Amino acid sequence: MLRTLDLILVGVMTAAAAVTYTIKHHAELKLEEVHRLEAEIKLEKDTIDLLKADWALLSQPNRLERLVNNYNGELQLQPTASTSLVHAKELPMLKSQVPVPDITEAKAGAKAKPKAVAPEPEEEDMMATGSVE
Repeated sequence: MLRTLDLILVGVMTAAAAVTYTIKHHAELKLEEVHRLEAEIKLEKDTIDLLKADWALLSQPNRLERLVNNYNGELQLQPTASTSLVHAKELPMLKSQVPVPDITEAKAGAKAKPKAVAPEPEEEDMMATGSVE
């Protein structure tokens, strides 16, 4: 009886050691993945910092003024008038935001006056936007 109990305990110890090793192996894999992700994040942050520095260099007022002076003949740039700037709330509504007409009203109108209607060409919005007071 002692031998069977010893064999069972050796089997349990072996199973416990195998489970412990498996858990340790999975933990090491996850730790490697965390280190890889941290390296990727650092690379992305460094790239963002580099792009911000490039943008700061490219948008320096004295550099832009020099470019405007050099290429003014070809570009013929003009200062923006303050009346041509608008706020977002002053812009017309998007076509996707236009309310859809009620279908029952459209059917009632179609039954009352059945006639063939040629499709109308879509008109372009010719609205001039400007500063609204």
